[in-house]
Amino acid sequence: MHEEHGFNVLHYLPFFKDLPSHVGMTILVGGLLIATTFVARGQLIQVMRSPGGGLIPDEKMTYRNFFEIIAEKLYELTESVLGHHDAPIYFPAIGSLFIFIFASNLIGLIPAFPPSTDNMNTTLALGVFVFLYYNYAGFKAHGAGYLKHFLGPVLWLAPLMAVIELASHLFRPLSLALRLRGNILGDHIVLGVFSGLVPYLLPVIFYGLGVFVAFMQAFVFCLMTMVYISLSTSHDH
Repeated sequence: MHEEHGFNVLHYLPFFKDLPSHVGMTILVGGLLIATTFVARGQLIQVMRSPGGGLIPDEKMTYRNFFEIIAEKLYELTESVLGHHDAPIYFPAIGSLFIFIFASNLIGLIPAFPPSTDNMNTTLALGVFVFLYYNYAGFKAHGAGYLKHFLGPVLWLAPLMAVIELASHLFRPLSLALRLRGNILGDHIVLGVFSGLVPYLLPVIFYGLGVFVAFMQAFVFCLMTMVYISLSTSHDH
C-alpha cells in the first residue's frame, strides 16, 4: 500500500529522502510533538514554581492556556463517554491519538508537506492500534469473561452471534482507517485543485475548511475509540 505524492520537501533532506512520504511525515510529526512536549513540560515546571503554583490561569491566551483548553475539553468528552472512573485510565491514549492525528492532518495544509493520514498504511496502523487497545481494555476489565461479549445473551444463538460479532470487530479498524484516509485525501485534493485554479483569495476559504476537517476527523476517530472502549469494558452484558 505504498503511495507516492508529488513534490515533498522531505525528499531533499538527507535522512528523509529514502523514506516513503508517509513514514517521513510520521517521523516529522512525532519529532515536533516530542519537542512541543518538552517545551510544555518546561513551562509547566516554571509555572508550578511560581507563587501561585499555576492555579491561576494566564490573563491572555498563551501556549499553556491553549493546550490546557484542548486537554480540558477532550477530557470532559472522555469522561462523558467512559465515566468518571475510567476516564483517567484511558485519557492518555485517547489524548495522544487526538494530538497526533490532528497535527498530522494540519501539517498537510502546508504546501510540499503531504499528510501521513492520507495514506492507508498510516490510518490502518492507527485503526489496528485502536482494535488491540480496546480489546486489551476489555480483557483487563473482565478477564476471560470478556469473550462472553461475542456470544450474545441467548445461548443457542451463540455460534451465530460469535461470527457476527467477530466480523463486526474485525471491520472496525478498517472502517476507522478508510474514514480518516478518505476524508483527509479528499480535502487535500480539493484544496490542491482550487489552489491551482484560483491561487489568490479563494484558497483561504478552503484552508479554513481544511482546518475544520483536520479537527473533525481527529475528533471522530477519538470519539469512536471511546465508544469501542466503553462497549468492551461495559458490565451490562
